[in-house]
Amino acid sequence: MSKPELPPLREVIARHGLNASKALGQNFLLDAQLLARIARIPGDLTDSEVLEIGPGPGGLTRALLGAGARVTAIERDRRCIPALAELGEAFPGKLRVIEGDALEIDGAGLSEGKPHIASNLPYNIGTALLVRWLSADWTPWWQSLTLMFQREVAERIVAPTDGEAYGRLAVLAQWRSKATLAMPVHRSAFTPPPKVMSAVVHIVPGEAPDGVRFATLERLTAAAFGQRRKMLRQSLKGVPGALAALDAVGIEATRRAETVSVAEFVALAKALS
Repeated sequence: MSKPELPPLREVIARHGLNASKALGQNFLLDAQLLARIARIPGDLTDSEVLEIGPGPGGLTRALLGAGARVTAIERDRRCIPALAELGEAFPGKLRVIEGDALEIDGAGLSEGKPHIASNLPYNIGTALLVRWLSADWTPWWQSLTLMFQREVAERIVAPTDGEAYGRLAVLAQWRSKATLAMPVHRSAFTPPPKVMSAVVHIVPGEAPDGVRFATLERLTAAAFGQRRKMLRQSLKGVPGALAALDAVGIEATRRAETVSVAEFVALAKALS
């Protein structure tokens, strides 16, 4: 099936008056080649279900549809709905648009199977959505996550132990998933250009360690990295049983959170769970 001829994105944006909204954290990607590269990150999307958050005028949506995906897009900005409707007409039966706030919609109930999630996430809700997806029951309802973040946030997600960026997000993303920095994206690729650089992170779920609850790990990492310059005996003293668990698994209470590996946090959470 040949791909439909689509008008340039800039023309669509101008015709519908879609100036990027700062309040909604919008920065539009217009480079078709760059968008096609992002759409290839999850692998072959032919007839695959994809959930997209915040499609805006539909730049990444075009690329996903062009890669053969069936896309469900959640868009809060009703100004974008007519432009997305036109895109749906160009790809009959391949695009479903839901107007609403992704923070208030249960994405797990929108697909028949397990979708890939791919999104140029609005920066003001990106981290909150990621933590929600990572906290899903395991094995999760999604196949993979291909997400645009500020470069600083992306580096925190994939950070190794003892690095400056290593913290709560790294542990939550890596304890039962593989998180990689798939590609950097220069600020000049966006309209309007944000003040910061960006990067695409790709996350694939793995096996969850036995006997560990996400809520326990989340509570531990929040306490440990909330006071990351303090020794664990100080930062974790408010978590019931944590100091005894440190001793039980052989982690020195004089260490600081950034020196504790993902595996060690898992062992600690297992002792508490």
